[in-house]
Amino acid sequence: MKNFYIVVNEDKENAGALGKRIQDALTKRGCSARLSDRIPEDGVPDGTECIVTLGGDGTLIRAARSLDGKRIPLVGINLGGLGYLTQVGRGGNVEELLDALCENRFEVQDRMMLKGTVYKNGKKAAESAALNDIVVSREGRLRILKLRIYVDDRFLNEYSADGMIVSTPTGSTAYNLSAGGPIAQPDGQLMILTPVCPHTLTSRAIVFGPESRIRIEIPETADGGQTAAFDGDLVVKLSGGDYLEITRAETAVRVLRLDNRSFLDILKDKMYEA
Repeated sequence: MKNFYIVVNEDKENAGALGKRIQDALTKRGCSARLSDRIPEDGVPDGTECIVTLGGDGTLIRAARSLDGKRIPLVGINLGGLGYLTQVGRGGNVEELLDALCENRFEVQDRMMLKGTVYKNGKKAAESAALNDIVVSREGRLRILKLRIYVDDRFLNEYSADGMIVSTPTGSTAYNLSAGGPIAQPDGQLMILTPVCPHTLTSRAIVFGPESRIRIEIPETADGGQTAAFDGDLVVKLSGGDYLEITRAETAVRVLRLDNRSFLDILKDKMYEA
């Protein structure tokens, strides 16, 4: 690889200085490297071979969602908390990372994404992709939500809960894990439906195949105050009668892996950090 784009989360301490140091180090290796705080609306420059993110999982996820289907590999340097998606943590050897990238010593993993479409009055009102999850939850005052769930046009159940998570394998270690959902190998192909604080003793997370179509309906009698959040970033307000359809996205995110640690090794390390 010779052409890089560096995305810096400037809210992280010393991220800007580290970004400039990485840019200089790549230039000394005969590479081109542009530095920015985000992916521009018109996309990264043609010929970009790799995007390096400096921040945390959220920084990498925002970059991935901004690629708009372009299959440019991403690799993250963690300056935040747990950082399941990032390859190098605080105190890690950035020079070794750059050497591996420039010498093409890495493995590429395709990570499944979700596509969520919001319908209002039967018409498409909003649509976005998500790498981690799409979450329907309440807004404002505390109250129980009623959510009707259909899978492949078949009624599954009406849940009374604080919300509902539809997660990818990558997102299984995020909000899904906190809500009691299962952990999945991140390069797997599946969808996880997990109720948030369900008001019943029998509600459990359910795992569906990647070709499933999940529909979450807001009952007509609902008085508003529901939202659909895509990776915790884009938020769309929902009212009674609205519904959300979730399927596998047509494109996947390409994430670079540079070491031989298994997913279980990484999981154990991160859990001990927590």
